[in-house]
Amino acid sequence: MSRLNKNYLDRYSRQIVLKNIGISGQKKISSSKVFIVGAGGLGCPIANLLCRAGVGEIGVIDHDKVSLSNLNRQTLYNTSDINKFKVLVLKQKLKKINPLVKINIYKKKINEKNIDNLISKYQIIVDASDNFNTKFLLNKKSIKYKKKLIVGAISKFDGHIFVFNFMNKKSTCLKCFYQEKPSDEILNCDQEGILGTSASVVGSLQANEILKAIIGSKNVLENSILILNTFNLKIRIVKFRKIKNCICDL
Repeated sequence: MSRLNKNYLDRYSRQIVLKNIGISGQKKISSSKVFIVGAGGLGCPIANLLCRAGVGEIGVIDHDKVSLSNLNRQTLYNTSDINKFKVLVLKQKLKKINPLVKINIYKKKINEKNIDNLISKYQIIVDASDNFNTKFLLNKKSIKYKKKLIVGAISKFDGHIFVFNFMNKKSTCLKCFYQEKPSDEILNCDQEGILGTSASVVGSLQANEILKAIIGSKNVLENSILILNTFNLKIRIVKFRKIKNCICDL
């Protein structure tokens, strides 16, 4: 963690002045380790905001390259980045934003074989993926290793956010809400479309929940889903319960 020198204090001064954060909260942020799965429409604003906030170590995994159709919503990339691997571009840009943050990148697809090694060193796991297989895999492994998991999903003008703390035995999980896996078609931006601002709004809210989890805020979105629509500006929070014999109940 960076020493509390003038550069450090100046960089984070607008956060430190907040009574709910202060020096102690900023130290927690600077000591935290967050792993982001996906460097697309959600992953870009999440990584950007966590880097600016001073999260000590950020890991990002993605196997994809930047394409022209990504640029309406994936805010860390521009036209000159097309055909470059997303994680390589992302690391370069994040280091320019905040050189105090350690950035680890993984140019691969997360799967059953590599996930255990990938998530073991991180405290908070962030789902910014575009498919339910990955979301349910992260859910299962986060339960196993008692991680905090923040899940996001976007389609058209809609966004969903879940927050789970598997250090707490009373926590629900993703399978408590989705007892059957939904079709990936609803997350397919090529077919369903996505407004760039919707991705940034949901990614920003995910980053907000991550920072609240890091500083130990009691006002967190646990055992609930936040549902929002950026077109009609409707937002609601729906609580749900742990179901019997779920993987989080064993």
